[in-house]
Amino acid sequence: MAHGNPSKLVTEARNPLTDDLDLRSIDDIVDLMNNQDRVVVEAIGREREKIGQAVQLITTSMQNGGRLFYVGAGTSGRLGMLDAAECPPTFSTDPDLVQGIIAGGPIALIQAVEGAEDSPSEGASDIIVYEVNHRDVVVGIAASGTTLYVHGALQAAKKIGATTILLACNPVSRREGNHIDLAITPIVGPEIISGSTRLKAGTATKMVLNMLSTITMIKLGKVYGNLMVDVKISNQKLRRRAIDIIKQVTSLDDHDAAALLDASGGKVKTAIVMALRDIQSDEADALLAHHKGYVRAVINAKSVSQ
Repeated sequence: MAHGNPSKLVTEARNPLTDDLDLRSIDDIVDLMNNQDRVVVEAIGREREKIGQAVQLITTSMQNGGRLFYVGAGTSGRLGMLDAAECPPTFSTDPDLVQGIIAGGPIALIQAVEGAEDSPSEGASDIIVYEVNHRDVVVGIAASGTTLYVHGALQAAKKIGATTILLACNPVSRREGNHIDLAITPIVGPEIISGSTRLKAGTATKMVLNMLSTITMIKLGKVYGNLMVDVKISNQKLRRRAIDIIKQVTSLDDHDAAALLDASGGKVKTAIVMALRDIQSDEADALLAHHKGYVRAVINAKSVSQ
């Protein structure tokens, strides 16, 4: 298991550019943080191939009935929970498809749970509690790369046969992580406040998670062009967005797009297919089911029966 030496972790090192941080003006610190954050984009760019591999693993898993689990402690766990929570409203996914697991349980979302991240057995136990199976992908999130709770979870997931991915902001050697199928390691360097990994490391984590979930959902047919065609309509703002999406794809006016949305049962994909194929909602739903939810495949099919 990866224990690591804190004195050698990049994320724990002192940043030579910020030795006099407390003496600087507000404007200087704003500029400094902005410049340091530019490092994050470059670090993620260096991991682009691994991010792409991870997306392929997650997409294939979901196409075969698998799910995605994010596992983390502290800031890392909260970011995983956030990404998971945003998938159902954005892509109309079942809440079980992408799930977040945080050390210390849900209370850790709003307050620190002391010592929770230091227990590998708790990480392993949570994998069992959440009924992770061999079809699933488990992404362990740990800025340091050494969090015992995360590695305990990944070890348990690997034994079950799940695909395991580690997202960290320190290098991870194979010797330390033989229970890890793939490691994504954007090395963002020391934080402006030593060890405060909610800063650059947190930003890098959020950006990588954005890529993993978003690109996966695109490849699962949740997006048509760049439009959020699987949006879940839960308020007036999202209803307005849904109507606008239908208008953009079908060239209908506002009134007709709204009427079509209602006739579809509030399903944007169904409404689009109804308009472009000139069919009823049940026929549109059947076509979408036949083409696994891919709007473009339905539109490009030569006949309604395809």
